[in-house]
Amino acid sequence: MIKVRLICVGSLKEDYLRAACKEYTKRLSRFCDLETVELPERGTLKEEGEDILRRLRGHVIVLAVEGKGCSSEAFAADLKRLVDRGEELTLVIGSSHGLDGSVKRAADRLLSFSEMTFPHQLFRVLLLEQLYRAFMINAGSEYHK
Repeated sequence: MIKVRLICVGSLKEDYLRAACKEYTKRLSRFCDLETVELPERGTLKEEGEDILRRLRGHVIVLAVEGKGCSSEAFAADLKRLVDRGEELTLVIGSSHGLDGSVKRAADRLLSFSEMTFPHQLFRVLLLEQLYRAFMINAGSEYHK
């Protein structure tokens, strides 16, 4: 079972967002060992970046608006390659202020879901859903239409 680490700067403040993340975490438990690491927002992006860099493991995907987008099917194919190689996956979501350049440079991939800006708390739900969707695509499920 693949180890997936989700590093997020900031905590979820809204009950409905916590409930959605809890639901996707439960669904993902059959496919991966998911660890969510919440880091506090700090005084500077550099300090936040140092906190993140200490926790990076395996294949690192940083979510960044300037990253390259992909389809759900392509994301699933990338995930399958990692699973087949037995690699860990670390996904990083920065704070509402963004990410330090050192974190972006440490990434194996910068991934963008859209050119639009999303609240980082809501984005956590979107990322977990896409991760679940990728596992379901790889399992041949009807979930992905």
